Amino acid sequence: MTTPIVDFVRRYAQSGTARLHMPGHKGQSLLGCEPWDITEIRGADELYEAEGIIAQSEANATRLFGTAHTYYSTEGSSQCIRAMLCLTMQGAPRTGKRPVLLAARNAHKALLYAAALLDFDIRWLWPAPEDTGALCSCPVTVQALSAALEELAGQGRAPFGVYLTSPDYLGGMQDIAALSAVCDAHGVPLLVDNAHGAYLRFLPGGSRHPIDLGAAACCDSGHKTLPVLTGGAYLHLGPKAPVQEESTVRNALALFGSTSPSYLIMQSLDACNRLLSADYPARLQECCDRLAALRVRLNALAAGQGTALPLALDGPAREPMKLTLDAAALGLTGQTLADYLRQNGMECEYADPRYLVLMFTPENPAEDMARLEAALAELCARGVPPAEPPAEHREAFCALARQAEPRLTVRQAVFAPQETIPAGSALGRVCALPTVSCPPAIPIVVSGEVIGPAALELFAAYGVETVSVVKPEKF
Repeated sequence: MTTPIVDFVRRYAQSGTARLHMPGHKGQSLLGCEPWDITEIRGADELYEAEGIIAQSEANATRLFGTAHTYYSTEGSSQCIRAMLCLTMQGAPRTGKRPVLLAARNAHKALLYAAALLDFDIRWLWPAPEDTGALCSCPVTVQALSAALEELAGQGRAPFGVYLTSPDYLGGMQDIAALSAVCDAHGVPLLVDNAHGAYLRFLPGGSRHPIDLGAAACCDSGHKTLPVLTGGAYLHLGPKAPVQEESTVRNALALFGSTSPSYLIMQSLDACNRLLSADYPARLQECCDRLAALRVRLNALAAGQGTALPLALDGPAREPMKLTLDAAALGLTGQTLADYLRQNGMECEYADPRYLVLMFTPENPAEDMARLEAALAELCARGVPPAEPPAEHREAFCALARQAEPRLTVRQAVFAPQETIPAGSALGRVCALPTVSCPPAIPIVVSGEVIGPAALELFAAYGVETVSVVKPEKF
């Protein structure tokens, strides 16, 4: 597997050429990486008009991922999400009505930013009552998707796309193959935020990547699970993507991207191709096997303390490289368990009132799993307090679906004059720009919706102290 971007930059760094161009560090080392940090000089190609080394590298990635075309992003999946939605809108039939997207409610706030910029409406898919209880999860069934598509069709508002997040932040995965078949039957493209699942293409037991399972397009954050620098991501188009023309796709990416993309990030994407083409699948399988065994041991450890809850979430509908712990099994909150692990030299990916998420890759040494297991064993040895029924806020989540009342469009709310107020004082106000941190960057109330009582309960549960609301005199 060639690495054309890496090779070009290394040759340039070693050439002794006087750098009479950007960037201002001129290749002089302050951090150590500056000699390899360049801009669009002759021979370096251009990301949004690629026909040289970048095009060659993307062609390598296209073959590795088995897509119709794979494009690079140096601004994460957020750029890819906006471009993917823009392209799908362009490829949709003109109806004369406001475009609408059908989306699972556990979407990253990047979707709302895209809706504000592109000015489309969102019809939300909510989880069934028995599946509610976690902000990050929204399982979508074939029946629910079919019913929602038929309802919109009956209203004369066929959506320009269906948008799912899979895997979600807790490691849950949608049945992409089955849901894709529903979308095909209704003539609607399936779009997937696969930011956490770039590695799924390379599972030795068979790909679980959205494109292989029938999605029209998806985004992957290479930096989340592959050895890629932060910001490195992919926009994947499958054969069903409504727009395939390369210049149109690059223009959509350029619309939402900087004109100075990072060559350091592009080199990491380029170098990753070689790793993926070598022994990565075998190393990935070893990592997944070790994690599967660790889940069994951790659940046995918790069971030995008399808890009825499994400590490590497991099952066929879960992605294999996330280790999601239910802290309630130890009588703790996710944040308390995260603090305990920090005291033992470990930093988690995400913690909320109940769950703790740990992300492993083949780049983690085996000692990391051993350290985690030893710390949890020590915690149990101290004596686990009786586990109280975990605060799931199930009723509040169900009520949120009933109370979600859009007063303004997403675009109107995002660009309206706004103010930030205490969350407890926001009842009846209209949400402006969601002020939610990342992770998980999933809004409780979305832009344009009225904030109801259930939202206040969930704000308190998830530690949301302030919210941005539209100034009342402005609508």
